[in-house]
Amino acid sequence: MNSSKTKLFFGKYWILILLVAVKLILQFVLVNPVYELHRDEFLHLDQAFHPAAGYISVPPFSSWIASLIYLFGGGIFWIRFFPAFFGALTIVFAWLIAEEIGGRLASKILVSVLLIFSVLARLNVLFQPNSFDILAWTIVFYFLIRYINTPQTKWLLLLAGIIALGLYNKYNILFLIAGLFAGLLLTPQRTIFTKKAFYITIALGLILFLPNIIWQIKNHFPVIHHMEALGRSQLVNINRIDFLMDQLKFGLIGIITLAAFWGLAFYKPFKSWRFIGWTFITVITLYTLSRGKSYYAIGLYPVLFAFGSVYLEAILKKWKIIFIPILAVIQIVVFLSIAKFLMPVQSPSEIITNHETYEKMGLLHWEDGENHPLPQDFADMLGWREMADKALVAYQTIQASEVKNTLIFCDNYGQTGALNYYNRGKMPEAYSFNTDYIYWIPTQNQIQNMLLVGNKPSQKIIDLFTAIKLVGVVENEFAREKGTEIYLLTGAKPEVSGMINKMAADRISKFDIF
Repeated sequence: MNSSKTKLFFGKYWILILLVAVKLILQFVLVNPVYELHRDEFLHLDQAFHPAAGYISVPPFSSWIASLIYLFGGGIFWIRFFPAFFGALTIVFAWLIAEEIGGRLASKILVSVLLIFSVLARLNVLFQPNSFDILAWTIVFYFLIRYINTPQTKWLLLLAGIIALGLYNKYNILFLIAGLFAGLLLTPQRTIFTKKAFYITIALGLILFLPNIIWQIKNHFPVIHHMEALGRSQLVNINRIDFLMDQLKFGLIGIITLAAFWGLAFYKPFKSWRFIGWTFITVITLYTLSRGKSYYAIGLYPVLFAFGSVYLEAILKKWKIIFIPILAVIQIVVFLSIAKFLMPVQSPSEIITNHETYEKMGLLHWEDGENHPLPQDFADMLGWREMADKALVAYQTIQASEVKNTLIFCDNYGQTGALNYYNRGKMPEAYSFNTDYIYWIPTQNQIQNMLLVGNKPSQKIIDLFTAIKLVGVVENEFAREKGTEIYLLTGAKPEVSGMINKMAADRISKFDIF
């Protein structure tokens, strides 16, 4: 980019760049340093050390980002940076959508503000697939809009690429694909199905995603077993009415979404985009019927915010100078007034003090269907360093001659990932029968000792060792892992190694890993 083009670019997008900077800074400011990483983040980080075309828990995109994080040093800054960056890119593409459908500066600023100061900020704190999932959905809409505006094959080819990348990140995007098929079929845009380029796009997408498809086939489609386990343990507790009501928890989402739907239905310049309204209805219906979690549908909103903002800008005409800034300011004020509850800003003791407010906002409701002292995500961000430190102290008591024959084992993936993140290079890798870790357990040959993190082992296990000692307990009263115990079992009987190998093989064959 030469000097004149650079000046033109910054002259055109300097406000967008400023808003992106605000977004990135906000994501770091609104996190109290008392909180550590989330249990899911530890798992995704560990995947960087076990590259594959797929995993039991998620597709491989998170492992690619985890590899980048470790390339940059593996610090918490970079772990928090990437979800914030994906959130910032979501704002960029929402701005571009508004620009593509005829929006001027006021609407582009409004849609950016709506996204910066929204529940999206909470998702963009954590290194999970959700941030990129929302970005991918937004880019999908952008490429489709560009193709309809200027029917060039390149936009469909780019669409194939982002859908494939979205699938590598999270299979959730399949709901968007289903919604788009219904939306296009129900509108004049169904003519896309008669285009040769459309089928080339499908073929390209399948080719790009083929490695993960092959991996699923070779491993007997673990995604199906994962969804079944998720349905039994979490989705069964989701109330369909609550899912629909949760869609209203986006500040001004009601006004902007209504404006978007009204514009798509009756505003002539939006006639070509009516498939987006049908896509929304289809996806929300599918999630409601399947008891999807509330945040699964958030990827639908950036495009709706863009259409709603542009429509308001168009109908307000000269009054937009007054009303659009008012809408933006209200959104900011509303967000900042609830940010201390929505974001991990307050310390656990402060949350306990404001318990009633959190409960009224539904923030203490966990996946088990019950209310707890802290929001689930916040409780999942405490106690890990303490656990890892105590496990390391226990490990260091093992005789040097027996270290190589010591197995470090945990009850769940959060414990396992935390030990590996904080103690990597200081002690051997920890394993578990939980999720992806069961596939990474090496064949055991001669176990002498076991360092166990979790619940007290059964008497059957204890009898296989000469001695057992409780060497530590997680004491953080606010941690979800409070009470997690650390045991050192020494003097293993010869059959222990074979038993571990058999238990791992049996669990894998039965998909008993969740």
